Amino acid sequence: MASRVAIVCLLGVAVATAACDRASPGNGQAQADTTAATAAASPDEAAPASTGAKADAGADKVDRSHKGEAAPDVAFAAPGGKEGPTTLAAFRGKPVLVNLWATWCAPCVKEMPTLDAAAATLGDRVPVLAISQDMDPAKAVAFLDQRRFTHLRPYLDAKLGLSLAYGTNLPTTILYGADGKEIWRVTGDLDWTGAQAKGLLAEAA
Repeated sequence: MASRVAIVCLLGVAVATAACDRASPGNGQAQADTTAATAAASPDEAAPASTGAKADAGADKVDRSHKGEAAPDVAFAAPGGKEGPTTLAAFRGKPVLVNLWATWCAPCVKEMPTLDAAAATLGDRVPVLAISQDMDPAKAVAFLDQRRFTHLRPYLDAKLGLSLAYGTNLPTTILYGADGKEIWRVTGDLDWTGAQAKGLLAEAA
């Protein structure tokens, strides 16, 4: 808890024209500055910590170094809040695609229409969990409602538990197999309807 507070205090949320647009060349990922605080978009939001994980993953942005790892045991809110908190373990039994995003993250917003389209194609075979890292859950709910995405539901992680567990930047998308083990992760935005993404999603098993 202390480490999370320290990280959140150190790092401000980057507005769309600031840190979130300061992506690595060719990577399109929102990066947190670990050496100094950045300008905050609002006093109650802060960017998750960066460990530099695969910032230089190359043009394809795919990281397979965590293959075989189990999902972190972090609770987050299910859509509507009626079902109470859940974890990624609850989805074991079929492949699942996890996307960490936030409303203040420009690359996240950029890829979301294609993620929604991919979710429509994958259907129930591979659930797509778009898990917001906004510290104000209402912003994420309103965003998805206003954009009228038909296949993305507002899972909420207001405590940034998953971002901190993965030690990653936004957006990050992770594919888990039916056994609950990681297959790959992509850091940075991607066209989820493109040929590369289709090839990656075909690995779901």
